[in-house]
Amino acid sequence: FPHWGKGSGRGAGPPRGVQVLGHFAVDALCAVTAVTAQSDARVAAIHPVPPELVRAQIAAALATRPVGAIKIGVLATRAAVMAVAEALPAVPTVLDPVLAATSGGRLLDEPGRRALCEALIPRVTLLTPNVPETAALLGEAPARDTATLLDQAYRLLRLGMQAVLVKGGHAQGPEAVDLLVRPHGEVVRFATPRFDVARRGTGCMLSASIAAGLALGMPLDAACRRAKTYVSNILRT
Repeated sequence: FPHWGKGSGRGAGPPRGVQVLGHFAVDALCAVTAVTAQSDARVAAIHPVPPELVRAQIAAALATRPVGAIKIGVLATRAAVMAVAEALPAVPTVLDPVLAATSGGRLLDEPGRRALCEALIPRVTLLTPNVPETAALLGEAPARDTATLLDQAYRLLRLGMQAVLVKGGHAQGPEAVDLLVRPHGEVVRFATPRFDVARRGTGCMLSASIAAGLALGMPLDAACRRAKTYVSNILRT
């Protein structure tokens, strides 16, 4: 289970992912694509890892043992996106398209965003953007209603991934609703109460939880449902 993302601190990235995987008794192999200085409150600095080192980490991880699923987080640069896309094996893959930190730090440059859409997204099983990320990937304003959000999700699917899970944490209302959308099939709705708390790293936890389920052989719907419940319980407590 390679987890490709960012490191340092416990705000988000591999520390959050490894914490989640430990809960589900799933082992992790990590390849770090950017080194960050961060806390639970903010990202203070980010330094991209050279692409040749990214490739070497991925090769080492994949040579260690067979993997059941892959979770990809922060990539920071076009070079890192391309390194990951070129090395991606044919296993279930969850991509959390982290474009910017909740605290405001930019985590993927514009050439990287274009490469993400053209080279990496078409190869993944599931994309897990929040409402602002869904819009940013399309170069549009964030959706203000469900109909617009679903339209954006269906247009994202044209990039080639198998499914998209649009996270509703940045939306409004008494429930936090995530929508699982596939090219052909009904939209699956996952709803939990919206809690008046703010915690960095929930996107990392959700996508890692889904990847853990896929690694254990769970169907996508069931993996998403279990992950949503897990993150909701974290926020509740």
